[in-house]
Amino acid sequence: MLAILLLGFSSGLPLALTLGTLSAWLATAGVSKTAIGLFALVGLPYNFKFAWAPLLDGVRVPWLADRLGPRRAWAIVVQIFLGAAMACFALLDPREAPAAIAAVALAVAFLSASQDIVVDAYRVEILEENAQGAGAAVVQLGYRVGMLASGAGALFMADAFGWQTAFIVVAALIGVGIAAMLTSPEPAARPRGLPLAGTECATRSERLRAWGERFIIGPFADFMRRPRWQAILLFVVLYKLGDVVAGGMANPFYIEMGFTLTEIASVTKVFGLVATLAGAVAGGIVVARLGVVRGVLLCGVLQMASNLMFAALAMAGHDIRMLIAAIGIENFTGGMGTAAFVAYLSALCSRAFTATQYALLSSLAALGRSTLGAASGWLADHLDWVSFFVVSTAAAVPGLLLLLWLMARAGALPEPTKRTAVESA
Repeated sequence: MLAILLLGFSSGLPLALTLGTLSAWLATAGVSKTAIGLFALVGLPYNFKFAWAPLLDGVRVPWLADRLGPRRAWAIVVQIFLGAAMACFALLDPREAPAAIAAVALAVAFLSASQDIVVDAYRVEILEENAQGAGAAVVQLGYRVGMLASGAGALFMADAFGWQTAFIVVAALIGVGIAAMLTSPEPAARPRGLPLAGTECATRSERLRAWGERFIIGPFADFMRRPRWQAILLFVVLYKLGDVVAGGMANPFYIEMGFTLTEIASVTKVFGLVATLAGAVAGGIVVARLGVVRGVLLCGVLQMASNLMFAALAMAGHDIRMLIAAIGIENFTGGMGTAAFVAYLSALCSRAFTATQYALLSSLAALGRSTLGAASGWLADHLDWVSFFVVSTAAAVPGLLLLLWLMARAGALPEPTKRTAVESA
């Protein structure tokens, strides 16, 4: 669990750096708002990391994999390159080399998404099934602290010592993840996956085709053998929809209610972070006590109901106590829902294809949030705030109903069929 906490910290560092701290750096250098807005596109690798996850599942790092194991070898290689890429920001000037900064930011995002692939697979494989809920909570704790270090922490360092120092210190913190991997065990050997037509392939093209069958086609074929897999994927898209609709308009709502930027920052960022971390711990406990599926259902109901607190805040108007109550309840239940959801995605993965299947599921959830949440602005323009948050609450209902439907048919957490290709291998 300590290793998972430290790996979560390492995973959180580059996300806040590229999606938050970078924009502050560019703004202080006088870069136009239009150009800064375009830098949001560097986050695309997080949505499409499933595309190269098979390489991390099926290709061994020469020499290093023999000494550390395939998972730890990939993690350390990716982390070394990630730290180096993050340090490159310290060598660049936003006014003179914006294109180079964009290229570095894209490289950091790609390496960060690759680190997430390996860390998620490592966490799923190293923990027993009954520990997945606790692991999900712990990784969320580390992740949030890492984002705090490269977000608010980097801004404090930049203000005191300059941007170069801030970038170098944040890059050096990747060493926490490297140390965690070097001092932790390699997961037990995984099943081979889909069997090959023959153990010895005569030509290079045959070996390449066999590799593709096992590590590219295999993860998807394995998942599609499970009953009601289409409904499971739809649930993954819909589970966080209520939070996404409400969260997309949160800051405009606070400002329209008359809260100052200081009030918004102190309550939503500082107090909200504490509430989220507490909720993540509570979510891990709920999953451990109730099991993954019932834990996801309970946490989902609570995070759905919490949106009504914002409807109450809209009726109360500018009331700092109501803001604290709304943020506290929403972030606490949101942390619960996230921890339970991570445990659920982990439980869905076959041990033969952990990296690829988890990357696919998490990318699908992120892509769903990006696309379905885009309508929140239109809704806010056409509804008053009370109606808007009632609608956002209702947006969570389809996902929960779908989960109940799956539970009634024993399909919410499917196992592979009794004689899959994985077991045959």
